Amino acid sequence: MSEIVAVYGSPRRKGNTATLLKRAVDGARSAGAEVDEIVLRDYKISPCLEIYGCKKDGECAIKDDFQKVRDRILAGKGLIIASPMFFYTVSAHVKILMDRCQSLWVKKYWIDKVAFGKWEPARKGMVIGVGATRGKKLFDGMLLTMQYFFDVLDMELWDSLLYRQLDFEDDVLKHPEYLDQAYQRGQDFVKAVRNI
Repeated sequence: MSEIVAVYGSPRRKGNTATLLKRAVDGARSAGAEVDEIVLRDYKISPCLEIYGCKKDGECAIKDDFQKVRDRILAGKGLIIASPMFFYTVSAHVKILMDRCQSLWVKKYWIDKVAFGKWEPARKGMVIGVGATRGKKLFDGMLLTMQYFFDVLDMELWDSLLYRQLDFEDDVLKHPEYLDQAYQRGQDFVKAVRNI
């Protein structure tokens, strides 16, 4: 079981989002954490087909790489998930993962009948969002979506690192302060996770 799971949600392997997450991972490892890195684009995960096969026992009826990714996320005490912004929300890779976690929502709220808002967080999450525009509400949709995604994982949103005006590969290298912040918050996240 890894202490922290890092999910790369960008379609680009070496883009700004991946670079920032890698710095956070380096920071977490420098603080002594074991980190399991997941690059979503490397997995074959179908979108949710809303067939509700999960109503029986909370297990998604679609058998693909989702189960592997889900199990690795659930095994960690902390989750750092990073995504570029597409139309003011997360990438398709991240959204598909979130939608497939509907099966976890069904298990938690329909099968186990946990009362809404009546659970204690067992994990912590951190989000890294990267966008090209200066839009005032650029990250609002992503943060709200992440809050509900973390809810189903019994996780609270610990922090979010949100970066604007990063579009083309290596743009983030012009902002060493962003890289330094990601590294530091990776270190801080380990302390927060260990204090659960």
